[in-house]
Amino acid sequence: QEQLAESGGGLVQAGGSLILSCAASGRTDTLYAMGWFRQAPGKEREFVAAVSSNGKTTGYADSAKGRFTVSRDNAKNTVYLTMNSLKPEDTAVYYCAADPDRYYTGSHQSEYDFWGQGTQVTVSS
Repeated sequence: QEQLAESGGGLVQAGGSLILSCAASGRTDTLYAMGWFRQAPGKEREFVAAVSSNGKTTGYADSAKGRFTVSRDNAKNTVYLTMNSLKPEDTAVYYCAADPDRYYTGSHQSEYDFWGQGTQVTVSS
């Protein structure tokens, strides 16, 4: 059973930056496809970014392109989401997710088997 723990959220002013981390524990001998999603109050959870098991393939939602970067350090079993030029509309709970069955899963939420508890990101105007 894989366990995921997000960290790095907080309150930031518009235009600022944050780096979210997702630490994986459990079956560390297996590299998973990973994704970042977010859910704002009153809205459905949406895709933000994804990275392949070896880190060579990445994908982004249109809202994240040019501002967010997803990366991973497999030696540390950690995936990162670097968020720059943050906007108030980026305010949400951010979740990381893992798929043990694929090289790259992208935006397909239903394919991810493991989810973290989320970390709150609040961007003030």
